This record gives sequence, structure tokens and C-alpha cells, in this order.
Amino acid sequence: MIGIVLTALLAAGTISARADPVPDEPPGRKFLSEAALEQAVLRGEVQGRAPRGAEESGHDRRFARTALEIAGFQFLLNRFDSRFIGSEYDVSLASIRRNLHSSWTVDHDPFRVNQLGHPYQGSVYYGLARSNGFNFWESFGFAFAGSALWEIAGETTPPSKNDQITTSIGGTFLGESLFRMARLMLERGSVLPPRWRELAAAAISPPLGFHRAIERERLAADFISNSPAIYSRLQAGFSGTLKSHVGRSLSVKENEAALDFSLDYGLPGKPGYQYRRPFDYFSFQLRASSAGGVESLTDRGLIIGSSYEAGPALRGIWGLYGSFDYLAPQTFRISSTALSLGSTAQLWLSRSVALQVHGSAGVGYTSTGTIRSSADRDYNYGFAPQALLAMRLVLGNVASFDVTAREYFAGRLARSDTGGTDHVLRGEAALTVRLRRNHAIALKYITSRRNASFADLGSQSQRQDMLGIYYTFQPADGFGAVRW
Repeated sequence: MIGIVLTALLAAGTISARADPVPDEPPGRKFLSEAALEQAVLRGEVQGRAPRGAEESGHDRRFARTALEIAGFQFLLNRFDSRFIGSEYDVSLASIRRNLHSSWTVDHDPFRVNQLGHPYQGSVYYGLARSNGFNFWESFGFAFAGSALWEIAGETTPPSKNDQITTSIGGTFLGESLFRMARLMLERGSVLPPRWRELAAAAISPPLGFHRAIERERLAADFISNSPAIYSRLQAGFSGTLKSHVGRSLSVKENEAALDFSLDYGLPGKPGYQYRRPFDYFSFQLRASSAGGVESLTDRGLIIGSSYEAGPALRGIWGLYGSFDYLAPQTFRISSTALSLGSTAQLWLSRSVALQVHGSAGVGYTSTGTIRSSADRDYNYGFAPQALLAMRLVLGNVASFDVTAREYFAGRLARSDTGGTDHVLRGEAALTVRLRRNHAIALKYITSRRNASFADLGSQSQRQDMLGIYYTFQPADGFGAVRW
């Protein structure tokens, strides 16, 4: 978890500080056609974009070395866990044979181990493959195989299907975002000395940092970002509880200090930027608080899709999104690895006012439960429909108003391990006003609500509403609006 928080702080401190300036051009400029764009790239008239077919070039893929690195990482992790955690990591040939012939189960390890530790572990498998020259889908294959290997040979307990999903799929989504943020650090982090820039990139994506440390020359051009439009901001402040109903949970801390980092990568509307690879667009957000550590980690990226335009002021993308969500306010917790259909768009309402919108709906493999003092394993798994709506109204360089609502619903037919229903809503609203240059102040409201009903536990309702004030650092003009 410390590494995840460090990722956000490093990214905010340098990536966003070097974001490409937004050209001051009125809305309505047309995109070049694909053929014309390709010719312009080849002639050098469009910068920061590779010709067709060159996006993943740079060095040879190394299958055997990647497999050995994943196995070596698992060996070291197993020895560490065996020494400091418990005997369930004392693997042997007998335990491996037993797991090979065992049915896959649903385990109930501590929530943070399953829902943060395993996805991050999967992101390491993925990152080792990605930084060895493999593309998104090939690296996913390594993450999937690495997860299966760990379930069989990394632990003595029976292999877990919930870990296989969160480690391989959630780890892939998280790993691609971390890989690209680390690449942005190397490309745009010139405010740092070269050595510090390398260290910062390694903190964000340790596999990439490892490979650059041993053969930097070969990795000098291993990935071409095509210069995406990005917007990020770091917030630090304090929140107080307006309303709470804890249900069977612990009593909440009324006040908390919090850090909040968000990054939007590949925002629609930049001339010449195309969405050909998974996660050419993604949105990453991390919030950590003094009340409970990592409170939220959300990561959403376009896997397959394309761009569109309608009229002189609307640009957008649509398609299939992959997401990993982890939410743990003080009363309950939920995690979901999902696929959704949706769209992200920007509409200029006037020359200085823009509306950015994302909407999506899909199904995720979800875990929900109550944060209790007596047990860390009070949660359930199931496939759950979910929806997301996010809007940002940008008022020139003066202010922005953000609203986000996430909803998860697990009904009787969707539950995989128990009967009942579970409904979770997480909503945020924030007004951010620029004070001077890169500095702003934000007023933020967050509501977290859960209504659940289970045959063995009965019905319960949990809710926490918080209001906070935050110092905000955001280098980009326009609060993320993209002109074309």
C-alpha cells in the first residue's frame, strides 16, 4: 500500500508538471482523415505519434526470460511470506501435487490481501512481460499464467478462483496504468535530474525500473506514447463527518486527513491521437486517509473502441472498458474487477466552458463486506451489475465542478457463494477554484452508502457522508479541457 501511495505522489509531482500545453484554438477544428494523418506523420508534420504498426516496436520479446523472472519473483515472495506471515507458504512437492488435483475454491483471506495485494502482485507479473517487449494481450497471458502458478505452487492452500480473477485481470488493468505512468515520468519528468527520474519511474512500475537498471540502452525506445492529452491533480486536506450510520461496523473517526490523486490519460479531442491499443485512454484515482489507509483506488481504461465526433464542438470515444475498483470507507468495503460498455466525451458549450462526461455500465466480479473489529473475513463474492457516471464542468481557467457516482448491485441470482442482495453507492461532488497559477482550493463532498440483506445476517444499512476542504495542485490550464 505504501508503494501505491508513493506512485500517486511521484506521478503528481512530475508527470502533471510536464503535461503538454493545450493550444489556444477555438473548438471546431476538424480531425485529419486517417490516411492523411498517416502521411502527415511520415512527413514529420505531426509530432509525438508513431506511424501505423510502430506503436509496440522497440526491442525483441523475450519469452524465456520473462517466465524465469516471474518464477524468480514468486520464489522470493514465497520465501518472504513463509518467514514473516505463516506456514501456509511452506510449499512442498506434496502440496503442489495436492493443489494440482484440487478443485478451485473461493477463499476468504483478509480483504486487503485479496483485493489490493493480489491485484498489485498481478501487476508485477504483467509489468515484467510488458517491459520485456510484449504488448497488452501477451502480457495479460503472462499475468494469467503467473497467477495460476502461484495458486498451485506458491501456497499450500487450495487454489482460489477469486484470486485468479483479481490477480490476472485486475493486475493487468492496474499494471498497464502503472506502466504508462512510469513511461510518462521518463518522457515528461525533465524537471527532475535523470537519476531521480529513473528512481521515480521505478517506484511507479518496479518491473520497468528493474529492466532499465540492467539494460537501459535496449529500453530507450521500448514504448511510444503518441503524446496523449493528460490531466492530473493532487489534493491534500481534511474532511469531517456530516452523517454516519455504521450498522454492524466499527465506530467511525469523525475527522480525517486525506491525500487524493487523479490522472486522466488520453483525453479525447487531441489532433492526431488515436485509440488503437488497450488503455490509450485510462482514468486513475487514488485516495488515502488517516482513518483507514488506502480508502479508494479506481482504474478504468478503454480496451477496445474508437473515437467519434458530432458537430463542431463534440469529440469522444466509445467501446469496451476494463476497470478495477477498490473502495474502503470506514464502514464497509467493496472491490470489483469489471468489463463495461461506455463512452467518454467532451462538449464545448461555449468558447470557454466545456463539459466532460463518462458513462458506462457492465458486470464485475465483486466482493463486498462490513469492516468489523471481530473479523477481517466478513465479505462475500459474486458477479454484480455496476454503473458509473462522471461529469466535469470546466469554467475556463477559473473553476471546475465534478460529480461522480458509482453503483454496484449484487442480487440473488448474481451471488456466487451466498444468497441475498447487496447495493452500494459511492458519490463525490467537488468544486475547485483556482487561486493562483498552479494552485487551487477545493470543497469536496463524499457519500458512501450500502444496503444489504442476507439470510444469515439479516438486513443492514450503512452510510457515511463527509465534507472536506483541500489544497489542490494542478499544473494544466483549463482544468483538463482539451482544445482542437
